[in-house]
Amino acid sequence: NLMSEISAAIAAAVEEQGAATQEIARNVRQASELSAQVAVNIDDVNRGNSETGAASAQVFAAAQSLSKESSHLELEVQKFIAAIRVA
Repeated sequence: NLMSEISAAIAAAVEEQGAATQEIARNVRQASELSAQVAVNIDDVNRGNSETGAASAQVFAAAQSLSKESSHLELEVQKFIAAIRVA
């Protein structure tokens, strides 16, 4: 019967469409989970960059302080040598 063949074809097409829709939904869910993980990873990288920047600033401040101390020490050594020469 032609009607039962058409009905069976429609039912098969609807079933295929349902399976395809489920697969699409599964892929969207996986993409969403991966996007969330990427966002977490980006957050971790940003936090690491902030910490690295803070550490770099501390190293730079320490280097500046050391440079000042070195200049002060050099000046004191020059004064000491000058005082010895006078004596």
